[in-house]
Order: sequence, then structure tokens, then C-alpha cells
Amino acid sequence: MTYKVAVVGATGNVGREMLEILHERNFPVSEVIALASARSVGKEVSFGDKDLKIQDLAKYDFKGTDFVFSSPGAKVSAEFAPKAAEAGAIVIDNTSHFRMEPDIPLVVPEVNPEALKNYSKRNIIANPNCSTIQMLVALKPLHDVAKIKRVVVSTYQSVSGAGKEAMDELFNQSRTFFMNNEPKTEIFPKQIAFNVIPQIDKFIENGEDKGMTKEEWKMVVETKKILDSKIEVCANCVRMPVFIGHAEMINVEFEEKITPSEAMKLWQKFDGVSVIDLSSEMEYVTPAEIAGEDDVFVSRVRKDNTVKHGLNFWCVSDNMRKGAALNSIQIAETLIKDYL
Repeated sequence: MTYKVAVVGATGNVGREMLEILHERNFPVSEVIALASARSVGKEVSFGDKDLKIQDLAKYDFKGTDFVFSSPGAKVSAEFAPKAAEAGAIVIDNTSHFRMEPDIPLVVPEVNPEALKNYSKRNIIANPNCSTIQMLVALKPLHDVAKIKRVVVSTYQSVSGAGKEAMDELFNQSRTFFMNNEPKTEIFPKQIAFNVIPQIDKFIENGEDKGMTKEEWKMVVETKKILDSKIEVCANCVRMPVFIGHAEMINVEFEEKITPSEAMKLWQKFDGVSVIDLSSEMEYVTPAEIAGEDDVFVSRVRKDNTVKHGLNFWCVSDNMRKGAALNSIQIAETLIKDYL
């Protein structure tokens, strides 16, 4: 079987990454359509050794399209994903719009592939938040053995998570700094170059979650939907002056005893996780070292002595790949293997 595939938002960071990974993994395509807004029509994007001309999303007829990989922004997905689904396509959406709708699967294939069995109710599958994905890939094998009670996570997220314009802003501010000029801030709430911003997305203004950012809220509610509704999550999300790669310092409290060595053995057996031991030459991994890699990397694993059963570890992943494009394509691969 081969499949007609459309990539919505093909000119964006994630869209381009999707096209690259589709080619890398030899996804069984019969045809690939690159879609974006009218202002991008006629531009070209790469798919292997081919150049695809951008077509107008607003004019595209989704009939006959098998898979739609969608990453155009939440408002655009809200309009076009249902149209594609009604036309018979399976939509795998990378935006936040559909994630918490109860009849739409929210899936990390290594964690909850069984959620895909209900995909046909809406023909839309949601890709989780990038910071949630890498954390849950690391937590899944531990939770299966020792049951997680509580997670406290502090993220150190790269600017690529906010799009190409955000990456441009970091580059331009850095250049301006060395020219002794005043940096312009347009995308981020404060200067990002040579700075750290403890805000990702907007603040929640009312209710018991007042003061939490939407990014932090996503990590809480998505963990409960994907892994276990009983897990309590305290998330602190921070934007860093890094181009690609999200890092997280994760503290986990378990119901049962689990040692650092036991955790590392579980990760070593788990597909999608690479473990770096302090005794190795690398000692630990940083975002600069894992750009372009598919795995979630775990290092600095140690016991937390302040609780009965606690562990700390450092978790790093390429947010453009596993945190977005790769996870979407793995969802489609799992569908093809088990449900189509």
C-alpha cells in the first residue's frame, strides 16, 4: 500500500521537518502535496531530491488524500482539519487546538498507541506538546514498574518551538548585541538573546491556575490524558536562547522504590530513549549535541533523598523532530501497522 500525503504548513519549521522525515523513513507515499497559505503559493520546498511547489491550502480538495500532517497554527487547523477529515483523510494535527477534546486521541506512540483504536470517530489525531512528548517517553517505562505519584519538571526550551520568526529574532538580537545597538523585541515578551524568559505562551488569568502559563498547563493536562490521570504535575516552562533542542530537569516521586540503576536498565530496554552514564566519555547531553537525533536522551540520573521514593534526571530532545514532526509520522506508521 502507498498513500497520498498532504503536509499543511509546509513552509514552516515543522512542515519542512515533516517532509524531510517522510523521505528519511521511506514512508510509503504515492504522492506528496505541500500546502500553505496563498502568500506562499509557487514557492518550493524539498522532499528528498525533489522540489515540491506550494499549493494553496484554501483551494485544495482533500478528497483522495490519505494522510494530512498538519502544522499551520491552531486557528488554521481549527478550520481545515475537520474539512480534511470529512473528505476521508486521516489528519494528524500538531497544533494545540484538538488535544484536549475527549473524542480525539492524543498520542505518543511509545506511550499510548492503544489510543489510536478510536481514531475513526473524528479522523483527527492530536500530536502532544513538544515538552510533554519527550518527558512522557522518558517516564513511561518507569511508570510501568513503579507507578508515578508526582512530577516536578523545569523546562529549558529552545526558540524553534515558537517558529522561524522566533529563531530569526534570537539571531538578530545576538548580532545587534555585538554591534552595540538596541535589540528589537517583537516575538518574545522580553529580550531573548543572552537572557532567560520564564514565560512560554500566555498567562492564565482566572481560576485556580491563575499565574500558570498555557505551556505549563498543557504539560499538566496532557500528561494526565496520555499517561495516567492520577499523576500530579508541577511544570515550570522557560524559554532559553538556544536555537534547537528542549531540555528538562525532571524530579519524580514514585509509589514504590526504584533506584537510579534500575531506572537506567529500564530506559536501555525502551525504544526511543538513549541513556548517557556519568562514567561515559560524554557524562551528560546538551541540546547542541542532539540536534537531528530521533531519541530522547537521559543523563544525570540520581536519587532524590527528600522523598521516600524519588529520582532526578536530565532529559534532552530535538523538539523539531521527536517533539513535533517525527512523533506525527510515527503515529501514521503505527496506524498503518496496527489499524489500517
